[in-house]
Amino acid sequence: MAFRLPSLAPADPNEVLRPVKPLFVALTLAAALFGNLLPLADTGLALRPDFLALTLLYWCIQAPRYVGVGVAWAMGLLMDVGDGTLFGQHALAYAVLAYAAEYFRRRVLRFPLWQQAVQVAALLVFCAGLVLFVRVFGGAPMPRLTYFVPALVGALLWPALSVLLQLPQRPVRSTATL
Repeated sequence: MAFRLPSLAPADPNEVLRPVKPLFVALTLAAALFGNLLPLADTGLALRPDFLALTLLYWCIQAPRYVGVGVAWAMGLLMDVGDGTLFGQHALAYAVLAYAAEYFRRRVLRFPLWQQAVQVAALLVFCAGLVLFVRVFGGAPMPRLTYFVPALVGALLWPALSVLLQLPQRPVRSTATL
């Protein structure tokens, strides 16, 4: 009996996915947090999306039973501690992002991945704008106009991230015929 791995295409809306495991959600959030904290050089730092915000957004849309405003707040506090920034800025931005994701959840899921990316771009730009507002209100200088580029890069990564995070949920199909 031969088994075939799931395809790297997005899940069909009629395809029944297996339930997500909470441990997998926690591992992806931890990996996203470490992805945000990796030291990078100039260009990499300027283009690196907020992996944690992107992953939180995905899980708030796909698995709202496991990830919501409280988890987003806690992950934001961890991001603030790890980043060494004003305590609570990421927590506030991630909590508002999670609320917006839960509010627009059904609307986002109705569209194909490339159209979802447009809505995700708006949510990520809003999240980055909220972090910027808190930073500037706290006395930091205004950043360059390229401040919002990582949010757009994150939106471009949305289809790939969606397919990647769905892989463990997709059933493995047998190619054997009966």
